[in-house]
Amino acid sequence: MTLVNFTKMQGLGNDFIILDYEEYNKISMPLDKLALKLCDRHFGIGADGLIIINPNIKEADISWFFYNSDGSTAQMCGNGIRCFAKYVYEKGYVNKKEFSVKTKAGIIIPRILENGLVKVNMGMPITEPDKIPVKTKNNFGIKLIIQDKTFTADAISMGNPHCVIITEEDTKALALKYGGDIETNKIFPEKTNVEFIKILSREEINLDVWERGCGITLACGTGACASVVSGISNGLLNNKVKVNLPGGQLYIEWQGNKDDINHNVFMSGAADLSFSGNIQI
Repeated sequence: MTLVNFTKMQGLGNDFIILDYEEYNKISMPLDKLALKLCDRHFGIGADGLIIINPNIKEADISWFFYNSDGSTAQMCGNGIRCFAKYVYEKGYVNKKEFSVKTKAGIIIPRILENGLVKVNMGMPITEPDKIPVKTKNNFGIKLIIQDKTFTADAISMGNPHCVIITEEDTKALALKYGGDIETNKIFPEKTNVEFIKILSREEINLDVWERGCGITLACGTGACASVVSGISNGLLNNKVKVNLPGGQLYIEWQGNKDDINHNVFMSGAADLSFSGNIQI
């Protein structure tokens, strides 16, 4: 048995276990199995994901290994990247408030704000079906028949795939009932995150999320970004939007539109320490 030090952080209730690289090097267990063990809320620490600091790169200031609680990898995680950014800044891995992070979704640029929030340049949304990926000719206005219901959805990638559904119904109830079946629908070859959004005004939405590899979570940063991109592309939202999630608020900015997607999406939100400790592995 090996004693391993860890830190637990959360962004709007979306929680993550963070291991320093030297702590990870103590462990011989494969990363997917380690994520399953540590993220288990009954027999482990409990979290939505596992983050391991990777300082040994040249392409960016720093990098990470990210795993969902089910042991699968994810290209990106919006709440996770904010927690990661705050952790590596406060631990001295980086000595500047704006820096580059290499992820499977490309280079992401977070910035630590004076008010303690973290603002992240999430890059440009991807709307080409084969790159999302989704097995349809168009990514907007997809018709999905799930169980007893027909949905109209937009597929958008923020480095990871999202299926956004705008509705007037109870978003939480829809996520609970239909999220899992949409995640694994055959038109999404890499599965998908699922967002149900209710538009309150041109500058505010409510959002409930079924996350790929996690299920229902309190927040999803990339999901908030994809939802705002969908709303703006459909002419329903302005370029700056407050997103209300069960765990709190995110603020999303995007200057693009359906005909001009080549603008970066910016996400701002909290990232907070929960606790630190050690565990026998």
